[in-house]
Amino acid sequence: MSGHSKWHNIQATKGKADAARSKIFTKIGRELAVAVKLGGPDPSSNATLRAVITKAKQNNMPNDNIDRSIKKAAGELGNVNYESIIYEGYGVGGSAVIVDCLTDNKNRTAGDVRHAFDKHGGSLGSTGCVSYLFQRKGVIIIPRAEGLDIDELMMDALDAGAKDVIELDDEIEVIAEPNDLEKVKNNLENKSYKIALSESTLIPDMYVDLDEQKLATFKKMITVLEDLDDVQTVYHNVNIPDEFVEEEE
Repeated sequence: MSGHSKWHNIQATKGKADAARSKIFTKIGRELAVAVKLGGPDPSSNATLRAVITKAKQNNMPNDNIDRSIKKAAGELGNVNYESIIYEGYGVGGSAVIVDCLTDNKNRTAGDVRHAFDKHGGSLGSTGCVSYLFQRKGVIIIPRAEGLDIDELMMDALDAGAKDVIELDDEIEVIAEPNDLEKVKNNLENKSYKIALSESTLIPDMYVDLDEQKLATFKKMITVLEDLDDVQTVYHNVNIPDEFVEEEE
């Protein structure tokens, strides 16, 4: 139950890029809108909305922004209609890429995503061409803190329904099935564990290694994709070495 989390490595890089471009609030605002449209504006009866609100707060999104997005989606401040679209394709070196989008203009989004792939040696594929290489999992991040008993945390996490616990240098990563994510998170919070992040995500079954040149090209493509307003999340199966992440910081 210990080791190196490539998922965390990749997601941490993505998070820094999003924050640097100040786009994370816009992306979360769209997620809030879609959650409200699907299940209503009351988080007590809308589990999806609760999860997005938690994500918003974890990213330091102001409460006013959260409330405004919910009211807007509920029709109190206007009307927005976003459609969820998932694109699958290949990056350089046969890497697998999934692009999760929310858009109000499918033609614009398709063109922007295709251009990002084409410009960086990739290609869009048909639905299902790479998604079979990934599994959806719930991920909970707990920072290391003075007095934290790792063995006790592992037992508490497994008792709460977690499937795996990964011990990292600065934090602990708890893996759960997506449907169990909220239950595991609540159980751990009830035991006074500090949750830094909890979300449902796609984790690849296997990772591919790219040489330095291809890795640089691949990273440029991911950056371009993540910078698109309509793109919520980019998943991939490329192993990004720690030293490469450090160079990008």
